[in-house]
Amino acid sequence: MSKPSLSRSSMILLAVAACALLALPALADSQARIVRLSDVQGSVQIDKNTGLGFENAFLNLPITQGAQVRTHDRGRAEIEFEDGSTLRLTPNTTVEFSTLGLSDSGKRTSVINLVEGMAYVNWLGKSGDQFSLNFSREKISLDHAAHFRVQTSTQVTKLAVFKGDVDVDGPAGKVTVEKKKTANFDANDNDKYTLAKNVEEAPLDSWDKEASSYHDQYAKNNSSPYGYGASDLNYYGAYSNVPGYGMMWQPFFTGVGWDPFMNGAWSWYPGYGYMFASAYPWGWMPYRYGSWMSVPGMGWMWQPGGYGSWLTVPRFAGTMPANFHPLVAPAAGTVKTVVVGRVGTTSAMLPSRLVLNAGSAGLGIPRGSLQNLHQLNHQVAKSGFAEVQTGAQFSSMSAGSSMTSGNSASRSAMSSPAPSHSSASSGHSSGSGSGGSHH
Repeated sequence: MSKPSLSRSSMILLAVAACALLALPALADSQARIVRLSDVQGSVQIDKNTGLGFENAFLNLPITQGAQVRTHDRGRAEIEFEDGSTLRLTPNTTVEFSTLGLSDSGKRTSVINLVEGMAYVNWLGKSGDQFSLNFSREKISLDHAAHFRVQTSTQVTKLAVFKGDVDVDGPAGKVTVEKKKTANFDANDNDKYTLAKNVEEAPLDSWDKEASSYHDQYAKNNSSPYGYGASDLNYYGAYSNVPGYGMMWQPFFTGVGWDPFMNGAWSWYPGYGYMFASAYPWGWMPYRYGSWMSVPGMGWMWQPGGYGSWLTVPRFAGTMPANFHPLVAPAAGTVKTVVVGRVGTTSAMLPSRLVLNAGSAGLGIPRGSLQNLHQLNHQVAKSGFAEVQTGAQFSSMSAGSSMTSGNSASRSAMSSPAPSHSSASSGHSSGSGSGGSHH
């Protein structure tokens, strides 16, 4: 079968968008880094230095240098760094990202201030990147892997180490806190420390442990140069080799009529302008690198690659569906968040039964809450929906489903691809993705 060519209108659209990309500034010139708000539960806010103060935060928001993130009474958040390292915030916690930089030698430097509350750090220590956490009057500096918990208050600060050795500098000098030990710093006595030969369990240790296990399990065999978002891609979708395109990724529960750009929000950042944040729980890497391709007979699929260019707006290519409307950034001069469809929020609490529909693409499914999403995807493709028993986030329950027959135009993410070809990828019009390197 011959491979269809791009239509004339598609070629014009690609050419215009490509020119727009070339006109945008390179992020690499400023050695800028951007990390990911990878989980949001309950009330979480962000201050992006826009002059608006704290705003409501949502899933997949980029985090830039100088930003602050805070959680309220029942709020939790996770921030994922480029190599897959994570920072998790418990309720009533505030952190500031004072430095997200890149050295001349290519090493990443991250300096985080724990203003108040309790945070978990799981630093993977890849490639010799530097990580520092400031809390109370202490400072932790890492160039190796470590996993620990810090809780700070006006009276006492506690550091509990789960893995690795952690060096702490403060007014009372330098101390090394070894694995499975705890250091207590007395704020009323010049931060003098005492060491305990154990780690007392905290209520949210299980959340931190299970989230870390989720990333460990689903980030295996990641072939991209970046780790952030890799675990969610492997949990919420699957790769397949599509003739004429190569290796492509597609989320489960999509269907030919699904549009990857219908849910998310435009969020404005000083020095960057508007960046699009996808609402989907897997929606980081496919919107920052590579291209979305509209594949005849298959629907939208993501083509990995383009890791030298970090996109403020996702690229797309291929023969566009008849009803497709490209993303257009809000007009210049405003800094307010503009929602497109739904924004991404999650909750660890789920109803006892959940209906999975074609076209949902994983919305409403907390990470790790269901097993066998691949099998459920086939069931939804066959009957249009599946009703499943659920558990809490990371419950690792087998998804028991009771099917109700129904007509559906949905299809499996792993169905046999139609042979076709697209030779170009482009950015969106009006505020398209940045053409620079992001490190």
